[in-house]
Amino acid sequence: MPDKSPNLPVETHPWEPFMPQGARVLIMGTFPPAPKRWSMDFYYPNPTNDFWRIAGLVFLGDVQALYDAAEKRFRLDDVKKLMTVHHIALHDTCRRIRRLQGNASDKFLEVVEPVDLHALLAAMPECRDIATTGEKAAGVVAALTGSEVPRMGEYVEAVAYGRPLRVWRMPSTSRAYPLKLEKKAAYYRTMWESCGCM
Repeated sequence: MPDKSPNLPVETHPWEPFMPQGARVLIMGTFPPAPKRWSMDFYYPNPTNDFWRIAGLVFLGDVQALYDAAEKRFRLDDVKKLMTVHHIALHDTCRRIRRLQGNASDKFLEVVEPVDLHALLAAMPECRDIATTGEKAAGVVAALTGSEVPRMGEYVEAVAYGRPLRVWRMPSTSRAYPLKLEKKAAYYRTMWESCGCM
């Protein structure tokens, strides 16, 4: 299959997967934004993305619990501690991409190489749930697991890489996705409760 955009640079994912011991669910976005958008060297680094506000609200009762307003950045140590305590792993669905419009919009990302999901799951024997944070990530995981794309906020059951899985599709945590943060958080709370993370 010929490249759609051979003259655009290919980017490789900058981070190792975050896999705390006993991880029960793997949260998967598509690909990080460009480094100029980072407030920390970790997943969901853009201060305008609401993933860490949702996590703060669900687990700590405060949308700003993980955010340092004075520094305009998330508190990385607190973020990692929270994910570790609640057995939540993080990685993205794409290992290599091209940005067709030079931005982080999933709509304009070309998947050059998906992540090695088999290897990720092999390193997390207790993980039985994958939750994607948006439509494009959901499509990539569906292709990798041979499952259907779930409806938003729901899961489908699959068997992949020798284990049963529940594959969830969660609302995007981008502010461009037209749903109030509190409503997004309600979906995430339901998923985390079902996965045994609460």
